[in-house]
Amino acid sequence: MRFATISGRLHQVVSPGRVVDLNSASGGRLPADPQEAYLRWDEVLDFAATGSAQPTEVDEQDFGNPVPTPRQVFAIGLNYSDHAAESNFAVPDHPLVFTKFVTSLTGPFGEIAVPPGHVDWEVELVVVIGRHAHRVAAQDAWSHVAGLTVGQDISERILQSSGPAPQFSLGKSHPGFGPLGPVLVTPDELPDRDDLELGCLVNGRQMQKGRTRDMVFPVSELIARLSAVTPLLPGDVIFTGTPSGVGLGRTPQCWLQAGDELVTYVRGIGEMRHRLVAPAA
Repeated sequence: MRFATISGRLHQVVSPGRVVDLNSASGGRLPADPQEAYLRWDEVLDFAATGSAQPTEVDEQDFGNPVPTPRQVFAIGLNYSDHAAESNFAVPDHPLVFTKFVTSLTGPFGEIAVPPGHVDWEVELVVVIGRHAHRVAAQDAWSHVAGLTVGQDISERILQSSGPAPQFSLGKSHPGFGPLGPVLVTPDELPDRDDLELGCLVNGRQMQKGRTRDMVFPVSELIARLSAVTPLLPGDVIFTGTPSGVGLGRTPQCWLQAGDELVTYVRGIGEMRHRLVAPAA
């Protein structure tokens, strides 16, 4: 099943351009707010499976962030060996974990302001938690996943690497630096949830192209490792890492500029499109 946020309300996407408002269709039994819906995800899935509601027509450009206000955002660094190599780091023995602040999250279409510095792209598969997970074994991890979506971990590299210790969270949390969408897809919808193509293009040029099967720590292992320390809550977000091809790792290095078009995709889930713009005066 596929879900989208439209005007702040959770909808089921029954086919391209056709959606069902789950709060209205359920007579108010299900919450309209997406984050509240993740707290009752089994109820959402049960109702959506009935297929009893009449869909309405909609333009995909109206889709917003399917996870607008998560309580926790986890992000994983160096989770592809080729990206670790291009960044001049060893492949980690344990997941490198940081956060993106919630105010950095935005929807799958529109404009993103480029602050001063070296602004880079990082396509990522994003996991959304649907059931409370604490000390979950890897073999049980997927049962706690609400769905998957497309993400960009946009990064300003100067701030990220400044100071006596790296400032990953700050360098990756400017407004708009965490686009998500266009839909949330339940794992059963995908032929192989552990082997998805992901990539991004800048001005039509393919910059990244990889497969999630090449993760150092796959989704199930990330959930096990994170939940061994801290409970994962319904609606929490995990950015699972980026493959090679970022601007930092190129010769010469290159960065996003105002006027660039950034296209981000995960095959089987969807595609995001953003225009980079100069910051407001």
